[in-house]
Amino acid sequence: MDVTLHLAQDPAADALLGRSPLAALVGMLLDQQIPMEWAFKGPETIARRMNADDLDAHDIAARDPEAFAALLSEKPAVHRYPGSMAKRVQTLCQYLVEHYDGDAEAVWQGVDTGAALLKRLEDLPGFGKQKAQIFLALLGKQLGVHPTGWREAAGAYGEEKSYRSVADITGPESLAKVRAHKQELKAAAKAAKAAKSGK
Repeated sequence: MDVTLHLAQDPAADALLGRSPLAALVGMLLDQQIPMEWAFKGPETIARRMNADDLDAHDIAARDPEAFAALLSEKPAVHRYPGSMAKRVQTLCQYLVEHYDGDAEAVWQGVDTGAALLKRLEDLPGFGKQKAQIFLALLGKQLGVHPTGWREAAGAYGEEKSYRSVADITGPESLAKVRAHKQELKAAAKAAKAAKSGK
């Protein structure tokens, strides 16, 4: 895996995401309740603070939880909730060590169907259906992972030129389109809520 991603909008962070399957998974895990660029910059920040040029699932899994939480909490913090996200990152790495010998890429290598891959992603700690579908779409659209039926398994996120998620971001222009789509969804949800409470 060695591609150029543009999710962190930061050259060093994006380079790591493009070459490191674990960094991409951790970025996706962190992508909640904070801006996307902040989330996907997280893996590079963690690696740098660990004095490494990549993330290592065995290393992270074995670290003292309090020390690892402190590492993510250093300013600038890796996430708005660094303590709870440190626990989630460690839990993910422990799962990868237990089930895939610490090799994140093994989660999707050699999987024949999109449905089977979606199931594997949904089994990862911290990955619900939506997160799993978005990551599956990212694998298919930008990382060359194309098991049979991957677009269908990714749902709406697998559609071509849909600009719904990180899977569609290849630069500033597509980032703006995805942001606009998310704002439309928020506005629609707000309007629906207002209409409901106004009855």
